[in-house]
Amino acid sequence: IAGFPSTTPTSLVSLGTGVAPGAHGVLGFTVRVPGTDRVLTHTDWAADPSPLRWQPVPTQLERARAAGVTTTVVSRPEFGGSGLTVAANRGGDFRGAAGGDAVAAAMLAALATGSGPTLVSGYHADLDRYGHVYGVDSEPWRVAAAEVDALLARLVDGLPPDAALLVTADHGQLDIPAAHRFDLDTDPRLRAGVRLVAGEARVRYLHTEPGATEDVLAAWSAVLGATARVRTRDEVVATGWFGPVPEEHLGRVGDVVVTCNDTYAVMASRTERPMASKLVAYHGSDTAAELTVPLLVVRG
Repeated sequence: IAGFPSTTPTSLVSLGTGVAPGAHGVLGFTVRVPGTDRVLTHTDWAADPSPLRWQPVPTQLERARAAGVTTTVVSRPEFGGSGLTVAANRGGDFRGAAGGDAVAAAMLAALATGSGPTLVSGYHADLDRYGHVYGVDSEPWRVAAAEVDALLARLVDGLPPDAALLVTADHGQLDIPAAHRFDLDTDPRLRAGVRLVAGEARVRYLHTEPGATEDVLAAWSAVLGATARVRTRDEVVATGWFGPVPEEHLGRVGDVVVTCNDTYAVMASRTERPMASKLVAYHGSDTAAELTVPLLVVRG
């Protein structure tokens, strides 16, 4: 089961640290930097805020390296040194690799050259990308799925006899029909009283103007009806979806949290990049399609 929200930054840091989102603080695709009107996009994050302060929990790779394990991270070259990579996988030597074949080759090479106990973490993002752009089970998505299959087959074929391969995913994904899309930027009822919008299409974090929280709750509940659950921050934290949330991380969650049901979403056509409202598939909420992920174990 993926964590909540079921989105790449949150899940990758949960996998990298072994703790729930509330503890590591990467609580969404985009979140407000507390005390400011800045929205941090975790996938476009460099060094501000410092990843070491923003995400204070030691990673599994740091723990492994401290125990004498040789550790390596394999991912796309442009992800090297990014805030998200540092938050999720600091402690591992970074090797850039683009494409399934390159990822498999780099992972096997790191495994073969490790001295003593060795831990290699690899990430391949193409299936998610093609799902977003073309839809789940579209022809491009199927091609990307076949590439993942080939990547795994190559890893299994090259696995040393004393090694094990663990395969999982950061989240699932589902298509959102045009008729199931609201747009907060074109509906004055949804903009009223909202100072800042974060999260993503399936889970919205609304930071309200002073004294406007109850009005925002009422307006969003009336407009969205049964298509979403509209709750206060305290209510959502109390559900336990984030795990325990320390005081310093609470401000990253909106005063109002909107969690979409079924195949509904809330776009922000003007607030966010135009492409974000034009995708076919999304994730982030708590449906089975988004939360259910595999865990496959293959021994050499």
